[in-house]
Amino acid sequence: MSEEIIERSRKIIHPILSSEGLEYVDLEYRREARGWILRLYIDKEGGITLDDCARINREVGRMLDVENSIDTPYTLEVSSPGLTRPLKSERDFLKYQNRLIKVKTVEPVGNQRQFKGRLLKVIHEGIEIDADGKVVHIPFQNIAKANLVLEF
Repeated sequence: MSEEIIERSRKIIHPILSSEGLEYVDLEYRREARGWILRLYIDKEGGITLDDCARINREVGRMLDVENSIDTPYTLEVSSPGLTRPLKSERDFLKYQNRLIKVKTVEPVGNQRQFKGRLLKVIHEGIEIDADGKVVHIPFQNIAKANLVLEF
Protein backbone atom coordinates (compact mmCIF):
# COMPACT_ATOMS: atom_id res chain seq x y z
CA MET A 1 0.00 0.00 0.00
CA SER A 2 2.75 2.49 0.94
CA GLU A 3 4.62 1.81 -2.30
CA GLU A 4 1.45 2.47 -4.33
CA ILE A 5 0.92 5.79 -2.55
CA ILE A 6 4.56 6.77 -3.09
CA GLU A 7 4.36 5.92 -6.79
CA ARG A 8 1.07 7.80 -7.34
CA SER A 9 2.39 10.79 -5.40
CA ARG A 10 5.70 10.76 -7.27
CA LYS A 11 3.85 11.07 -10.59
CA ILE A 12 2.07 14.16 -9.28
CA ILE A 13 5.19 15.68 -7.68
CA HIS A 14 7.72 15.32 -10.53
CA PRO A 15 6.10 17.83 -12.94
CA ILE A 16 5.79 20.41 -10.15
CA LEU A 17 9.46 20.10 -9.22
CA SER A 18 10.57 20.16 -12.87
CA SER A 19 8.63 23.36 -13.51
CA GLU A 20 10.31 24.95 -10.48
CA GLY A 21 13.81 23.82 -11.48
CA LEU A 22 14.11 21.63 -8.40
CA GLU A 23 15.53 18.15 -8.02
CA TYR A 24 13.50 15.26 -6.60
CA VAL A 25 15.67 13.41 -4.07
CA ASP A 26 13.36 11.03 -2.23
CA LEU A 27 9.82 10.44 -1.01
CA GLU A 28 8.76 8.52 2.10
CA TYR A 29 5.32 7.55 3.32
CA ARG A 30 5.37 6.15 6.82
CA ARG A 31 3.49 5.95 10.06
CA GLU A 32 5.11 7.83 12.91
CA ALA A 33 3.99 8.64 16.46
CA ARG A 34 1.89 11.60 15.30
CA GLY A 35 0.29 9.78 12.34
CA TRP A 36 1.04 9.23 8.65
CA ILE A 37 3.78 11.40 7.13
CA LEU A 38 4.48 11.98 3.45
CA ARG A 39 8.03 13.35 3.47
CA LEU A 40 9.43 14.86 0.29
CA TYR A 41 13.13 15.67 -0.03
CA ILE A 42 14.11 18.24 -2.67
CA ASP A 43 17.33 19.93 -3.70
CA LYS A 44 18.76 22.46 -6.14
CA GLU A 45 22.14 23.86 -7.04
CA GLY A 46 23.18 26.13 -4.19
CA GLY A 47 20.81 24.46 -1.71
CA ILE A 48 17.19 24.66 -0.68
CA THR A 49 15.73 27.54 1.31
CA LEU A 50 12.87 27.56 3.76
CA ASP A 51 10.87 29.55 1.20
CA ASP A 52 11.45 26.79 -1.39
CA CYS A 53 10.15 24.18 1.05
CA ALA A 54 7.07 26.24 1.98
CA ARG A 55 6.21 27.01 -1.66
CA ILE A 56 6.57 23.38 -2.78
CA ASN A 57 4.61 22.20 0.26
CA ARG A 58 1.69 24.43 -0.78
CA GLU A 59 1.83 23.46 -4.47
CA VAL A 60 2.27 19.73 -3.90
CA GLY A 61 -0.32 19.73 -1.11
CA ARG A 62 -2.90 21.36 -3.38
CA MET A 63 -2.26 18.88 -6.22
CA LEU A 64 -2.37 15.85 -3.92
CA ASP A 65 -5.69 17.12 -2.53
CA VAL A 66 -7.09 17.67 -6.05
CA GLU A 67 -5.98 14.21 -7.20
CA ASN A 68 -7.18 12.68 -3.91
CA SER A 69 -4.39 10.11 -4.14
CA ILE A 70 -4.12 9.41 -0.40
CA ASP A 71 -7.21 8.15 1.45
CA THR A 72 -5.94 8.39 5.04
CA PRO A 73 -5.15 11.62 6.90
CA TYR A 74 -1.47 12.53 6.58
CA THR A 75 0.98 15.39 7.03
CA LEU A 76 3.08 16.57 4.10
CA GLU A 77 6.63 17.59 4.95
CA VAL A 78 9.03 19.08 2.41
CA SER A 79 12.69 19.45 3.28
CA SER A 80 16.27 19.42 2.13
CA PRO A 81 18.07 16.07 2.12
CA GLY A 82 20.73 17.61 4.38
CA LEU A 83 24.51 17.55 4.22
CA THR A 84 24.63 13.76 4.46
CA ARG A 85 22.06 13.32 1.71
CA PRO A 86 21.21 9.87 0.46
CA LEU A 87 22.53 8.77 -2.91
CA LYS A 88 19.74 6.90 -4.67
CA SER A 89 20.27 7.04 -8.42
CA GLU A 90 23.14 6.72 -10.85
CA ARG A 91 22.72 10.45 -11.45
CA ASP A 92 23.34 11.11 -7.72
CA PHE A 93 26.55 9.08 -7.79
CA LEU A 94 27.73 10.90 -10.92
CA LYS A 95 27.01 14.27 -9.33
CA TYR A 96 29.01 13.47 -6.19
CA GLN A 97 32.10 11.80 -7.68
CA ASN A 98 35.26 12.48 -5.69
CA ARG A 99 33.23 13.03 -2.51
CA LEU A 100 33.45 10.95 0.65
CA ILE A 101 30.56 8.48 0.93
CA LYS A 102 29.34 5.69 3.17
CA VAL A 103 27.82 2.58 1.57
CA LYS A 104 25.98 -0.38 3.09
CA THR A 105 25.59 -3.41 0.85
CA VAL A 106 22.90 -6.06 0.66
CA GLU A 107 25.44 -8.86 0.24
CA PRO A 108 29.03 -8.75 1.51
CA VAL A 109 31.78 -7.57 -0.83
CA GLY A 110 34.99 -9.28 0.26
CA ASN A 111 33.50 -10.24 3.66
CA GLN A 112 32.44 -6.64 4.33
CA ARG A 113 29.04 -4.93 4.15
CA GLN A 114 29.91 -1.35 5.18
CA PHE A 115 32.34 0.90 3.36
CA LYS A 116 33.48 4.48 3.79
CA GLY A 117 35.64 6.05 1.15
CA ARG A 118 36.03 8.43 -1.75
CA LEU A 119 33.70 7.81 -4.70
CA LEU A 120 36.18 7.35 -7.53
CA LYS A 121 33.93 6.68 -10.48
CA VAL A 122 30.59 5.48 -11.67
CA ILE A 123 30.53 2.69 -14.18
CA HIS A 124 27.49 1.31 -15.95
CA GLU A 125 26.74 -1.41 -13.44
CA GLY A 126 28.04 0.18 -10.23
CA ILE A 127 30.52 2.36 -8.40
CA GLU A 128 34.14 2.23 -7.37
CA ILE A 129 35.28 3.72 -4.09
CA ASP A 130 38.68 4.12 -2.49
CA ALA A 131 38.21 2.60 0.97
CA ASP A 132 41.45 3.04 2.93
CA GLY A 133 43.63 2.80 -0.16
CA LYS A 134 41.81 -0.22 -1.56
CA VAL A 135 39.59 0.21 -4.64
CA VAL A 136 36.26 -1.55 -4.09
CA HIS A 137 33.71 -2.19 -6.85
CA ILE A 138 30.08 -2.27 -5.68
CA PRO A 139 27.30 -3.12 -8.15
CA PHE A 140 24.24 -0.84 -7.99
CA GLN A 141 21.92 -3.78 -7.21
CA ASN A 142 24.05 -4.57 -4.13
CA ILE A 143 23.75 -1.07 -2.62
CA ALA A 144 21.28 -1.10 0.26
CA LYS A 145 22.02 2.47 1.35
CA ALA A 146 24.52 5.18 0.40
CA ASN A 147 25.04 8.66 1.83
CA LEU A 148 27.44 11.57 1.58
CA VAL A 149 29.77 11.94 4.55
CA LEU A 150 30.74 15.32 5.99
CA GLU A 151 34.35 16.23 5.33
CA PHE A 152 36.24 18.46 7.72
